[in-house]
Amino acid sequence: MVTFILSILLLVLGYVVYGRIVARVFGADSNRVTPAIANPDGVDYISMPWWKIFLIQFLNIAGLGPIFGAIMGIMFGPSAFLWIVFGSIFGGAVHDYLSGMLSMRRNGASLPELVGEQLGVGVKQFMRVFSLLLMVLVGAVFVSGPAGLLAGMVKSISVTWWIVIIFVYYMLATLLPIDKLIGKIYPLFGFALLFMAVGILLSLFINNAPIPEITSGLASQHPQGYSIFPMMFVSIACGAVSGFHATQSPMMARCMTNEKYGRPCFYGAMIAEGIVALIWAAAASSFFGSVGGLQEYVASLPATANKAAEVVNLISNTWLGKFGGILAVLGVVVAPITSGDTALRSARLIAADFLRIDQKPILKRLMVAVPLFVGTFILLQINFDVIWRYFAWSNQTLSVFTFWALTVYLYKEKRCYWITLIPALFMTAVCSAYIMVAPEGFGLPLYIGYIVATVVCLAFTLLFIRFTKNKL
Repeated sequence: MVTFILSILLLVLGYVVYGRIVARVFGADSNRVTPAIANPDGVDYISMPWWKIFLIQFLNIAGLGPIFGAIMGIMFGPSAFLWIVFGSIFGGAVHDYLSGMLSMRRNGASLPELVGEQLGVGVKQFMRVFSLLLMVLVGAVFVSGPAGLLAGMVKSISVTWWIVIIFVYYMLATLLPIDKLIGKIYPLFGFALLFMAVGILLSLFINNAPIPEITSGLASQHPQGYSIFPMMFVSIACGAVSGFHATQSPMMARCMTNEKYGRPCFYGAMIAEGIVALIWAAAASSFFGSVGGLQEYVASLPATANKAAEVVNLISNTWLGKFGGILAVLGVVVAPITSGDTALRSARLIAADFLRIDQKPILKRLMVAVPLFVGTFILLQINFDVIWRYFAWSNQTLSVFTFWALTVYLYKEKRCYWITLIPALFMTAVCSAYIMVAPEGFGLPLYIGYIVATVVCLAFTLLFIRFTKNKL
């Protein structure tokens, strides 16, 4: 319990102290006119209060990742707690804040345009395609996941029909003005997610749950023998560092009325997500008595089962009772749904940006959105576990491009670029090693992954040094 409590306190302290440092490094200016004020369009550029933006941003980024990812990540052992805490403070929150603030400075530009401006036209074109594919992948992942949970709760409605219902909602959320649907129902969704997190948190203390301590050792405890590096750092993505978040920050940058709200809305939302991840990592590892107990339960489930969803369902219903369990699972359901809808909305904005299609007329919004809906539907035919594995690596790879673009930007602005350079190098190493050793990658021996990661990081470092010398 000591490790868990200290982890939460560190996350809060990280927001108060390091969040303020990052805001000063960027140079947030409360007197600067924001895109929502300068260019309102009644669809995407709409002024909203900061608390609502925080809630929308939090729900956008808090999909299945900080819940399912944390549950599967804690199977590596208590080292997962360290990654959630330090990854969130020094990686994910910095990543989300700076991408959102830079977008605000660029009239709400989407991520590919921001990255391309810093890293070149070739990277911009790659990012346009890569980001669109990732957004469609997220949409597919966050349809099938919650549909399975809802089908388990309401036996009279099949998974197929839940997929149809969720998909129709996604279409509406993608096409309607952001304040008409998302802006109105997210507070209700937020209550469900808040109830879930607080309910499970209180249950941890009431049941005096035996949460593992880091003093028991940081070595990998994964039943399949996976190493901490790089596997755990990809398993726990949205609870620590997630490239997907940088696609969501520009959407909220178009609605913010003052740059001073950037820290609570972007940095703060990531810290809140880290707390959610901590709660579920602690719950999953303690409910079954130990990390080993969790591993045994997961191993006992059918191969076709959504294992993390089964863990969530069992914990919620046991600790919170029938009514509390329903609300708690609803919290887990709305989290991915409120990421899936905004993923497709973000995809529409990304496509519209590089195709230069005005999104005010509904017909032009349909012109961009329909192909995205078709692509999402096609991906739904693929097994959920397969989609999730490729999403996890693609997601972290996107964060690599974002971190390097932010590092170049800060260097150009003569600001402290070390706050992004260090996480850029770390995530570069993680993604390089992972694709080499993971089963869905090349499946090579671990030492080869480490060698490749070292070589790639050295290459990126030399490129950055060359860039800085050319700018002198």
